[in-house]
Amino acid sequence: QMQLVETGGRSVQAGDSLRLSCAASGGTFSWLAVGWLRQTPGKERNFVAAINRSGGSTSYADSVKGRFTISRDNAKNTVYLQMNNLKPDDTAVYYCVADWTQITRQARYWGQGTQVTVSS
Repeated sequence: QMQLVETGGRSVQAGDSLRLSCAASGGTFSWLAVGWLRQTPGKERNFVAAINRSGGSTSYADSVKGRFTISRDNAKNTVYLQMNNLKPDDTAVYYCVADWTQITRQARYWGQGTQVTVSS
């Protein structure tokens, strides 16, 4: 059973940058597509970004294109989300997911989430 642990969430100001990390253990991380979703209170979780097994293909939600970059280091079993030019609308709990299927927008494994708060 794979476990995912996110780190890096904190409170920042609008325009700041932040990098989230997600460390995987207990599974074959390099075989799986991984991604990030986010959720605000009272709303459903929304897709943010995803990356394929090799790291050669990425996809992003329109709201973060040009500002966020997803990457992975299979040697470290870690996926990253670099977030630049943060906006108050980016405030959410960010979840790392693994065994992600882009077509169905579903994942087999989920992290516990890390809070990102962006103040104006």
